[in-house]
Amino acid sequence: MSLTPKRDASKDSNADHPFSARSKAREIAMQVMFEKDTSSHPIQRSLKLRIQAKDVCQESEIYATKLLNIINENIQQIDDLISKFAPSWPLDQMPSVDRNVLRIAIAEIIGKSDTPPKVAINEAVDLGRVFGTEKSPKFINGVLGSLILAKKVKV
Repeated sequence: MSLTPKRDASKDSNADHPFSARSKAREIAMQVMFEKDTSSHPIQRSLKLRIQAKDVCQESEIYATKLLNIINENIQQIDDLISKFAPSWPLDQMPSVDRNVLRIAIAEIIGKSDTPPKVAINEAVDLGRVFGTEKSPKFINGVLGSLILAKKVKV
């Protein structure tokens, strides 16, 4: 599985504009978490290497670090929420991309983030569309939508 984005510029209305710093941070965080799942490399090492390789702006680096810290500090709570709202998919059987995209979105929703839940969901669905399977966007949207409804989070 490749973690190279499958973006189709002809379908992207903003193809001439670079991704926002936070979108890039989410992408990097997802790739770091995916790498941790598949190779057990330390998160900080993977993050440092990705930031150097991609020539990332400071804002993206700071936000990716923040997301990874929130996930690391709250991994059990986040994974429990994923398990609760995706009961048909045990975490260890869920595709790694989907699991880690959900972790990032939930970290933004429950963590100390100024990102509105609706934005976190939209960004997660986009990451799923770019890196996941064709079923990923619908799955991610369903899990996060159920979480928002159950937690009565204002979108």
